[in-house]
Amino acid sequence: MLMPTGSGGSGGGGPSGGVAIPELGRRLRWVALAMILAFCGLIGRLWQLQVVRGDRYYERTVSNVVHERFLPSIRGKIVDRNGVPLADNRPAFNIYVTPKEFGDHQAELDRLLGLSEEESAKVTERLAAGQKRNPRQAVMVLEDQGEDRAALVQQARFRLAGVEVRHEPYRHYPQGELAAHLVGYMTQMNERELDRLAPLGYDASELIGRYGLEYEFENYLRGKKGIERFAVDARGQRIDDEAAAGLIQGERLIEPVAGYNVVSTIDARLQRLAERAVAPHRAAAVAVVEVKTGRILALVSKPSFDPNVMTGHLTRAEEALLNSDPRKPFTDKTLAARYPPGSTYKFVTAIAALEDGLGAEDEQIDCKGAIEVSGTRFRCTAAHGKLDMIGAIQHSCNVYFWQLAQRIGMDRMAAVAEAYGFGRPTQLGLNGDSGGRVPTKAWYEQHGRHRIGDTINAATGQGDVEVTVLQMTMAYAALANGGTRYVPQVVDRVEAADGHVVVQYEPRVAAEIGTPPEVLDVLHRGMWKVVNERGGTAFDHAHSDVVEFAGKTGTAEVRTRKNKDKPKVELEGWHPSRSHAWFAGYAPATDPEIAIVVLIEHGGPGGRVAGPVARQILEGWWTKIRNNPGGGDAP
Repeated sequence: MLMPTGSGGSGGGGPSGGVAIPELGRRLRWVALAMILAFCGLIGRLWQLQVVRGDRYYERTVSNVVHERFLPSIRGKIVDRNGVPLADNRPAFNIYVTPKEFGDHQAELDRLLGLSEEESAKVTERLAAGQKRNPRQAVMVLEDQGEDRAALVQQARFRLAGVEVRHEPYRHYPQGELAAHLVGYMTQMNERELDRLAPLGYDASELIGRYGLEYEFENYLRGKKGIERFAVDARGQRIDDEAAAGLIQGERLIEPVAGYNVVSTIDARLQRLAERAVAPHRAAAVAVVEVKTGRILALVSKPSFDPNVMTGHLTRAEEALLNSDPRKPFTDKTLAARYPPGSTYKFVTAIAALEDGLGAEDEQIDCKGAIEVSGTRFRCTAAHGKLDMIGAIQHSCNVYFWQLAQRIGMDRMAAVAEAYGFGRPTQLGLNGDSGGRVPTKAWYEQHGRHRIGDTINAATGQGDVEVTVLQMTMAYAALANGGTRYVPQVVDRVEAADGHVVVQYEPRVAAEIGTPPEVLDVLHRGMWKVVNERGGTAFDHAHSDVVEFAGKTGTAEVRTRKNKDKPKVELEGWHPSRSHAWFAGYAPATDPEIAIVVLIEHGGPGGRVAGPVARQILEGWWTKIRNNPGGGDAP
């Protein structure tokens, strides 16, 4: 029997429809809640990105698109007193790499340029330093490259991202090795130096002064870098898109400011004369100064180096060769090296004796060729017979000064030596400027004990007495001018590129010594005879018919220590056991204008070896320079 359709359908459908509708509503509410939460999360994330971190991401975007390039300043020149350039600038091609853009393409760059193993190592080292410091900033990996290499890089710049060639000024030394120790050279900074100098505006690609005036006057010479800001695309290529350019903040171009020029007191003509005069000798030093101002006219240290090679072109093999040279080419022999002065130091003993009344001009002492003191025999260069003080200076009689020393004592000689500038730096402030050594009784007590033999040796510039060439020059300048010891001066002024003077340096007096004129007169007459009267130790080899000058020779014996493990030095004309040859003096002999000291390292007898060098320099000064102060090229 069939049931009625309406009642069956309604009875079965009613309950099921009532259950489905509430369930669906609950699900829709959960979906809606999830969507609301997701939307809120999205809004929160957008707020975080755009508001909280917006500046950070904007800066990151800008840093990816906007680059800064330092524009090098023109480094100031170093010139001689007449404007002859000793350090200048010339155009050069420098290769830069931005580490982040460059990636791992060094092998390709090596092959492209045909780099040597040493050059490749330099690139690797500089890239690593640049990556560590700022991978987005270009670093100079190869300096002063030829046009061929520059062209190759230009052609490959689209496949070697981050590599570029910049046409920039590069340090150049037009006179080559002339006055190299004084002028100095430049190199790139090491990591420690960069950490110290980065706050002052230096970047890793800059060269800095490494020696001489380049080092001491770095702050004046370097100038101020400029900055160029520009936009790049994803490959690091420069673009001029206005939208990207709009990200650039601040000035797009800040022009560099040129460095100041340093005008030295050196006369390049006299410097060249002096360097030519010592050319036949293996190792030497020369200093020439104005006696009435202390201004340095020439300063020679041999062996030397070529600052053009030192500035970015020195190979490891060349560096090893220079460092292994026993003559020490990197040591300034006028300022840093210390030598026993030999008989050029005898004026100290003479002044002490005459001032204290323990010696007299006319006192005669008999030289029999030697004296014996406390069981030790001290030998003179000859048996001179009876000599007064002027004769003892003329013939350089050691016995005469040894006898005076026993009356005077060590400390009195030391006091005179210190008054004339020995035992302390000259205050020039370059290249080590050593103080040398003036021993006293107290010094000997600290290093063992004092013996009378120490006093004997000091009287003739031997034993533990050590001086520098420039100290001796300033002392003889003081003897020549009447007792005023000047601080040596090597820079006359610092001036801007337009010529206006930034700093003017004036002569400075270090001490008014106060040696009595009659004492100085004895020394003048004795030193005149050294050069100009037969029997004088410089007469046979240094007497001049061109210019009359006076001076003192010295042959300083060298202490040697036997060491079987030490290799023998095989250099013709130079051996570390040979005496040093000295000449110290001034010209003209009457009313002196310049003082000169010549040291021929391990050269032998002073009169025979150093004397002729001094004569050659002084004759050239007298005939070519003195009466032509600003004219002509360096001879």
